[in-house]
Amino acid sequence: MMSALILTLVLPLLPIPVQDSPETTVDAFHAAVSGDDRDAALALLDEDVVIFEAGGAEMSRQEYASHHLGGDMKFAAAVERTVTDRQSDSRGDIAWVLTRTETHGSLGEREIHSRGTETMLLRRTDDGWRIVHIHWSSGRIRNP
Repeated sequence: MMSALILTLVLPLLPIPVQDSPETTVDAFHAAVSGDDRDAALALLDEDVVIFEAGGAEMSRQEYASHHLGGDMKFAAAVERTVTDRQSDSRGDIAWVLTRTETHGSLGEREIHSRGTETMLLRRTDDGWRIVHIHWSSGRIRNP
């Protein structure tokens, strides 16, 4: 009984974990998107994030939130994304994470079998790493 009381009093005082590396920030972003956690996904994006995908561009967190985030969340929840390769590096408060993936699943009637590449640029802030740029590209796997 006493240990439950101590946990009840102490847990609210513990700090909320901050993403401590660019890689964990990227992973947390994908977990939030696939887990339908809109607020967590947006919290990891810089206000002025620029997102390039399929020849288009979204020029802010607000623009992404009002356009493609919902579709990205629906897609991510319907498929399985596997990281096949990842490289990362940083210089001071700027970092980059380069990821290659394979994605399989179905979205409605559409079967998904694709390879993807992702470049994320991040900036270290007082609140942890924030994503300032994303570039996504993918292509169909012909023989899944």
